[in-house]
Amino acid sequence: MSLSWSRTTLALAGGLTALTLLTACGGGSGAAGSEGPVTLTYWGWTKGTKQAVDAFNATHRDTKVRFEEIPSGTAGGYAKISNAVKAGDAPDLVSVEYPTLPEFVSQGAIRDITPYMTSELKRKLLPQAVQLTTLGGRNWAVPFDAAPQVYYYRKDFFTRHKIEVPRTWDAFRAAATAVKKADPKARIGTFFPDDPTTFEAMAWQAGAHWFATQGDSWKLNTTDPATRKVTDYWQGLLKDGLVHTHVSFSPGWTNSLKSGGTVGYLGASWGAGVLKGILPDQRGKWAAAPVPSWDGRPASGMLGGSTTAVTKSSRHIEAAVRFATWMSTSADAVEARVASGESSAYPAATALRPVARRAFDTRYYGGQDVYALFDAAAASVDARWGWGPATGTTNTTLKDEFGKVAGAGGGTGSLAAAVRAGSDATVRELRKRGLKVMGR
Repeated sequence: MSLSWSRTTLALAGGLTALTLLTACGGGSGAAGSEGPVTLTYWGWTKGTKQAVDAFNATHRDTKVRFEEIPSGTAGGYAKISNAVKAGDAPDLVSVEYPTLPEFVSQGAIRDITPYMTSELKRKLLPQAVQLTTLGGRNWAVPFDAAPQVYYYRKDFFTRHKIEVPRTWDAFRAAATAVKKADPKARIGTFFPDDPTTFEAMAWQAGAHWFATQGDSWKLNTTDPATRKVTDYWQGLLKDGLVHTHVSFSPGWTNSLKSGGTVGYLGASWGAGVLKGILPDQRGKWAAAPVPSWDGRPASGMLGGSTTAVTKSSRHIEAAVRFATWMSTSADAVEARVASGESSAYPAATALRPVARRAFDTRYYGGQDVYALFDAAAASVDARWGWGPATGTTNTTLKDEFGKVAGAGGGTGSLAAAVRAGSDATVRELRKRGLKVMGR
């Protein structure tokens, strides 16, 4: 069953109703023009954001923004935001990734911004991103960027050893075998035991739909054929030692990339900036390709991607939404982010992709137009996927269980069992919150 967020009002157990009351009573009145000069506070972590905020402040007089860089969400940023909301001193705006947005909505941490998300604004944005920020028929954040999957690979290694860049997952396994044969220490990529979002993106790409609602109940389905196909496939790669199992973005992973021990990276559009940042000496050696699919036709999930949300602490809702809209739809904002050299942000605003393309220095990738690749990947994202209101619990459990499977000495258990454990933990959490779960 496909997920329709328009049916989630009851499934969120009154959370949206409570938030509507908060919005009505919380004093979010007024645009900056009617209040006089407004200073907004903004917490985030995405690369190039500070430069974009600086560009805003240089060109706007009625609204100023104080930006504070915080750790990424899973590295402590979400805990910091939650604690600030509970204490009543949260900033006006925060970065929230799509998977975590339903959780913040269900907790009453962010504002309903439906009155400000006009049809005109929505038409400017990637439809899949708009869908992921629409819950219970209401709008809860402005899509900031999108993150379609991409495969990055060491072009020099593949060329030297006459290994064909894989376009299917069967071909990826064959290429993984060829990489290991060419250099016993090298691997085609990494299974990140600490990062379930990469696995979830691959399940998404395969056609899985983990979270859905029916009436006033949630449905979880992580034992569908698509998910089983992905777990079995990666279990086989792990069993045969065809991929590394470094922690994501750890010194071990970075050093393996630097030494040539890892010659590929299953990432997302933002990964182009990551590689440029951590491997400056490998300029010209990397290229990008579509993420492999099961039948060779374009298919992608989203690996991350972020939104800008207004917290319930904000007293300047209209000014905050106007700034968030500028960040997402202004050419100046996109150019500042990408020209910083730190970011390969793929704008949620479709008309601004040429701006990002022009601002991105392609010399690192041998002049390759990586944004054309991002365009094709974004168009192939399955819009039927949606996230549940307890993604933190899901991902914490998956991280713990994946760590056991991919641990030193071969690990224990299976990826299929790990996914079942994540589902079971999520069901318990939903019931703990008083939500109904079908068939469990």
